[in-house]
Amino acid sequence: MPEKYELQLERHARRSLDRLPARDYERISAVIDSLTDDPRPRGALKLSGMGGLMRLRAGNYRIIYSVFDRDSLVKVLDVERRTSQTYERL
Repeated sequence: MPEKYELQLERHARRSLDRLPARDYERISAVIDSLTDDPRPRGALKLSGMGGLMRLRAGNYRIIYSVFDRDSLVKVLDVERRTSQTYERL
């Protein structure tokens, strides 16, 4: 059985999650939790020019994260509603 990854939420990601409506919070939290079993699920894309950052779509939201295979760690950096500025801050 493959090893589970540890999940780490950066402060900004946690604050973004806390601001979501309850229905969106439940759905997106479930997607984030699933990254511990499969950090590169179908639909996850590596962001070009972003130093190995990954993006996963969850409805109108984007989960921005990094995978550290050596440490079995998934670090969630941000959860943002999809806009033209979603990736500018990274």
